[in-house]
Amino acid sequence: MYLQHFGLRETPFNLTPDTSFFFACSSYQEALNTLLVAARNGEGFIKITGEVGNGKTLLCRKFLATLNQGQPSTTLIGTRDQATAAVTTPSFMTAYIPNPYLEPISLLQALAEEFRVPLEKNADQHQLLKGLTNALLECARNGQRALVCLDEAQAMPLESMEVLRLLTNLETEKRKLLQVVLFGQPELDERLRHNSIRQLRQRISFQHNLQGLRKNELERYLRHRLTVAGFAGETLFSAGAVGKLHRITGGTPRLVNIVAHKALMLAFSDGKQQVSAGHIRDASADTPEVRRDWLPWAVALTGTVVIVSLGVVGLVLQ
Repeated sequence: MYLQHFGLRETPFNLTPDTSFFFACSSYQEALNTLLVAARNGEGFIKITGEVGNGKTLLCRKFLATLNQGQPSTTLIGTRDQATAAVTTPSFMTAYIPNPYLEPISLLQALAEEFRVPLEKNADQHQLLKGLTNALLECARNGQRALVCLDEAQAMPLESMEVLRLLTNLETEKRKLLQVVLFGQPELDERLRHNSIRQLRQRISFQHNLQGLRKNELERYLRHRLTVAGFAGETLFSAGAVGKLHRITGGTPRLVNIVAHKALMLAFSDGKQQVSAGHIRDASADTPEVRRDWLPWAVALTGTVVIVSLGVVGLVLQ
């Protein structure tokens, strides 16, 4: 691997959602601010959408970490159908469900486990709802707020969305007993347009569409991840490499990470200390999701058109 060659402690462009590598570009910071303000204001439903690879899971984890900042207690909980994580703090009791493709009763079971609801082994839907209601009321009496984040929410069945809405009907005179944050791909908006869940759609008070990295943010993004990974120099990516990387990835963080990792491997194999545009080109050759770099062809085509046009004008004037 190239770590020693470039003076790195760890791989800088892993695809895992490690919050230590979180980079607050404009879209990410706006989304995080929206989440924190909405959560602390006690809003019922919050929605974050974004294309595949734009970092929704990383944002979700950063949000939970920031919401509970300074609190030492973290408990991981696993179920047969999905892995979930719950964190309890003096202010918030939060839950994270990464795979909400669950039927209503399975979703209620997952939430019951998150919020430590004591239930019989074969509890039915009515008992689950009753147990969750009591747990949320107890949470409010203790001065806490209950919040659940659901990742990949576009996969949630409509019936489960409706059950979730019914849970958010619970409220005191001051606020909702359960806050829900939906993270999903743009298909989530299509599901929310379904007539059967129009009441849920109307209750979404805050929302944000997560965008990729802007061209002027990409270099800082690369520097940030390299610095976190232990790089002590100025930069490992030439200006041409950064420009080409943005053109072919459109600023999508996942694609940036994939191509940047491959480019570092290629630079290492060439014995180079800096990634060039050529390394980015070669790294993108076996990455199907990237855009083809049209710029040189466009420039050449434009030049050809100009030459042909001048030739035609010359013929006319003769």
